[in-house]
Amino acid sequence: MLSRRGFVVSAAGLLLMGMRGRGPVVRSRTPITIYKSSSCGCCAKWVEYLDANGFQTTVHDEEGMDRLKDRLGVPSAVRSCHTAILGTYLIEGHVPAADIRRLLAEEPKVAGLAAPGMPALSPGMAPPGVRESGFEVLAFQYDGSTSRFASY
Repeated sequence: MLSRRGFVVSAAGLLLMGMRGRGPVVRSRTPITIYKSSSCGCCAKWVEYLDANGFQTTVHDEEGMDRLKDRLGVPSAVRSCHTAILGTYLIEGHVPAADIRRLLAEEPKVAGLAAPGMPALSPGMAPPGVRESGFEVLAFQYDGSTSRFASY
């Protein structure tokens, strides 16, 4: 006769054996659509950075970036070299992946996040192995108002 403890151990063993061979758990990648100039190397590096950090990137080379930003409503004060769309949010410039994930987790009532300009030590701009530093990520509204979201 099998004791209660023996039953639990046996059941757990059978469960684990059934899970063996199924391979690793595959997590879905977060889709993001990126608009950038075809000639911008730092934009391509930011795309590679997002790919390496669990995002599923769809990239569109767009030579009329100012027209696109105007159409999307990106305020001029927060603009950078590329623009991404993630659900209902806009991501402007070299925003770190951790901040994008935080945006999705917290779901603040903002138009998006921006790393205005092209901060030298931001993802896609910094040399390999150099830590992100010396810039801020701003949460922005369509009216141009901003608040600090993160500092590096």
